[in-house]
Amino acid sequence: MRVALLGSTGSIGRQALDVLAGLGESFEVVAMAAGRDAATFAAQVATFRPKVVTLADRAALRSLDLPAGTLADDSPDAMQTMATRADVDLVVVATGGVVSLRPVLAALGAGKVVATANKETLVAGGHLVMPLARARAAEVAAERGPRDTMASALAWLRPIDSEHSAIWQCLVGERTEDVERLILTASGGPFRDHTASQLASVTPAEALAHPTWRMGAKITIDSATLMNKGLEVVEAHWLYDCPYARIDVVVHPQSVIHSAVEFVDGSVKAQLGLPDMRIPIQYALTHPRRVASPAPRLSLAALAALEFERPDEARFPAIRIAREAGLAGPRATASLIAADEIAVERFLAGSLDFRGISRLVEGAVERFGAGAPTELDVDAVIALDAEVRAWAASGPSGAR
Repeated sequence: MRVALLGSTGSIGRQALDVLAGLGESFEVVAMAAGRDAATFAAQVATFRPKVVTLADRAALRSLDLPAGTLADDSPDAMQTMATRADVDLVVVATGGVVSLRPVLAALGAGKVVATANKETLVAGGHLVMPLARARAAEVAAERGPRDTMASALAWLRPIDSEHSAIWQCLVGERTEDVERLILTASGGPFRDHTASQLASVTPAEALAHPTWRMGAKITIDSATLMNKGLEVVEAHWLYDCPYARIDVVVHPQSVIHSAVEFVDGSVKAQLGLPDMRIPIQYALTHPRRVASPAPRLSLAALAALEFERPDEARFPAIRIAREAGLAGPRATASLIAADEIAVERFLAGSLDFRGISRLVEGAVERFGAGAPTELDVDAVIALDAEVRAWAASGPSGAR
């Protein structure tokens, strides 16, 4: 399997490379892209020796000391070119931001498998992405039969998030019409027991101290606000073609059950494992096979308890805001995720308090979210993303 990895220096990208290294010669990293961490990227390139690389920091790209046989692509469309190369079978998307939307659409259009941890792909562009994945699956079903392992949209657009990987694993072999509801689990973050007044004064350092997962700063803050779970509700709607009314969120502090599916007969299937992102990454890479991995094993006998509770949407309104945005349509969800990126940056920089993150995001959805879904082609999504980010950065309601 020949792989293009977009976003190699972030948390998911680094863990994806760990997984790829463990899979041995059956996987080859053909192309790599990253943002501005040139030192980490140079070390990765020296280890994996891809055929082509690119960096968002073009000056740093030109100064890289590349291995023999590795070329640098400094063109504006470098990631799209990588995603559609004839010698690439699988595109792993580990970047943040709407920058990955064009490469994902190009990859699916070119018949490539996409494994993605990028939330913008579905939250801002699900109405563009999923029709391509479903069309590719339909082509395979027509050619090889509906039981072929690639005759499913999820075989072409593979989720890397632990929650969506869990739901995907629970749905393998099941009929869509037998699904009653999807149950996304949330750790609750570090402030699960905080009062509203306590939440108003939490610091970035406190918010970055996640109790169970080790992740990048953005997703860690999103976990603390529960915005991450709200975004996953929108993703679940697109990935599994499931109405919002049948997507639930349950707080589960131990982060052992990664999500579950309830069926019409009352049965519930859940996927369990220790909090280790290498498990869902590897599942997305090797599907439909399972391969031994170095991830730690779960001992059921060692579990003292598994706790569950409903999220408190008065203290943590992000889930409600995201669900309402999903019901409003793609303009609202694109505004939601663009504003959240800036709100988290402002919180980390000290110009926004913790509860101001949700207030700012809700303000963006109200201001920019109206409009028919047909208005948003890929150019419109990207333009709206830039407009919302500029507005959110300018200091509207929610700032201290």
